[in-house]
Amino acid sequence: MELGTYPLLEGIDEPAHLRELPQSQLPRLTAQLRDYLLNSVARSGGHLAAGLGAVELTVALHYVLNTPYDRLVWDVGHQCYPHKILTGRRQEIGRIRKIDGPAGFPERKESPYDTFGVGHSSTSISAALGMALASRNRGDQRKTCAVIGDGGLTAGEAFEALNHAGDARPDLLVILNDNEMSISENVGALNKTLARLLSGGVYGNLREEAKNVLERMPTPMREFAKRAEEHVKGMLVPGTFFEELGFQYFGPVDGHDIDQLVDVLGRLRELDGPRILHCVTRKGKGYPRAEANPIAYHGVKAFDPAAGLSASEPAPPNYTDVFSDWLCDAAKANPRVWGITPAMREGSGLVDFAERYPDRYLDTAIAEQHAVTLAAGLACEGERPVLAIYSTFLQRGYDQLVHDVALQNLPVLFAVDRAGLVGADGATHQGAFDFSYTRCLPNMTVMAPADEWECRRMLSTGLSLDGPSSVRYPKGRGPGVAPDDTLETLPVGKAEVRRTGKKIVLLAFGSMVEPAQAIAEDFDASVVNMRFVRPLDEDCIQQMAKRHDYVVTLEENVVAGGAGSAVAEALARAGLNPPLLHIGLPDAYVQHAERDEQLELVGLDAAGIRQRIHDWLDTKVASKAPTQ
Repeated sequence: MELGTYPLLEGIDEPAHLRELPQSQLPRLTAQLRDYLLNSVARSGGHLAAGLGAVELTVALHYVLNTPYDRLVWDVGHQCYPHKILTGRRQEIGRIRKIDGPAGFPERKESPYDTFGVGHSSTSISAALGMALASRNRGDQRKTCAVIGDGGLTAGEAFEALNHAGDARPDLLVILNDNEMSISENVGALNKTLARLLSGGVYGNLREEAKNVLERMPTPMREFAKRAEEHVKGMLVPGTFFEELGFQYFGPVDGHDIDQLVDVLGRLRELDGPRILHCVTRKGKGYPRAEANPIAYHGVKAFDPAAGLSASEPAPPNYTDVFSDWLCDAAKANPRVWGITPAMREGSGLVDFAERYPDRYLDTAIAEQHAVTLAAGLACEGERPVLAIYSTFLQRGYDQLVHDVALQNLPVLFAVDRAGLVGADGATHQGAFDFSYTRCLPNMTVMAPADEWECRRMLSTGLSLDGPSSVRYPKGRGPGVAPDDTLETLPVGKAEVRRTGKKIVLLAFGSMVEPAQAIAEDFDASVVNMRFVRPLDEDCIQQMAKRHDYVVTLEENVVAGGAGSAVAEALARAGLNPPLLHIGLPDAYVQHAERDEQLELVGLDAAGIRQRIHDWLDTKVASKAPTQ
């Protein structure tokens, strides 16, 4: 990309350079930054709409705060691209989310300006509170600021942090980036004036003086004055809730007015204690197509900004599509079937269900814990809830999965999407652990389909059970085995032998069945589609171990505590001890890249699996060779 068209932006390699600019130059800078961001993401792909909406706020924060000494904590991180551009990664932004390029989210090891690694929502206030308390303990004068969106504020952790901060009273500024509201011209002036007044020292001094006066009043008058204050505040300031939690509330302010933002943030920087600035922004700001459809432009592949996103070609159904069609069919056949999502309607395939069965569709917002227990409550009353959730987000509701669902043996079906490696979103979003954390639960049935047809069968199987179950499937397409339109089930706990060979058997789970079949002929290996992680088909495992010299397990999950570990436990119970190789995800967090690239990097593509088995067999043969 030619940087000569961005003269102001080109001169900023760190926020210190930004702070050298006169404030009058900031509108020009924000315009250049927004255009640069749009054209960069259009070439590389990535998260777009959130960053476009946070350009002015990002510039203002780095202009007023002394970053990185002052701590700036982002929530989720979809909006962090302008932050990365201003903090020394401008020239690398075109390779964001690529191998060896910048991560799509703030990452501590990447930059001192990324003060806290994020990817999951609603963590910023908790993290920033910890930083602020640490600074106070050391006597540091640094400022701490958390930026959280209105969506992130729906999660319980955010409210827990607000509640604690109001009690601990650190030097903490919380920015509420509200991109669902709009400020009309008529009320904008009032909001601007009010925000300026409230952020000024006069208002703060008057409020403190009023408190002193109230304390000296007789009790009846004091109580009357406090009630009057609350009524007036409720009429004038839309932040009574935050005030009750111990925060000073300021705003709302126009999040695209750079001069107002710098002015208000400069005033708030001089204050102490917990305070919150309500900042109203618009997702996709400055790019009309993204403003009109922020969901479509949330995460994009490379596109032409002049033309916008092109209509995608019809494609064979992926696993999410299979789930979507199945859920609608299941709900048609059974009026007690519900669909639940924690704010992932589009990603989890619930759009059609929400339109066709609105009375049985529940979106809990970003509240995974609540979503799981909500499903448990429905199940208690004889309903059949289906919770569509990404593997990485089910981790957030694990306590509820254990105690509210599994312990009570309630028939909740978890449709676990994005299991295994997910590509460019990187380490925070990998579904690497769900085999391990679900198979250990009593009463739980854990399934993994080898293809699209099997996915539909497993979903029907889970729905038919009287206890909890999960069907975990990867992001994107499978082998292309078209599902039918039936609601037929599979026999529980029964594996499927797909190839009979000699000496070596490949026990493959879910997505690993396809590469296992691709390499089986090289070894004349038997291939078993295990289907169930819990309950395991132990009879099949024992038979295969007795008939073959070598056993290999394959899974797109960490080896520790995963499906392969379950096989080893089953063999030990049977008193069998064949040479056993576990192939799965490494004992490490897999970084961002395309999913196919990640599979190759960790040796879970066909070529990598073939090589690992060859190397392992070579060591076994060498160990049996007679010594001279």
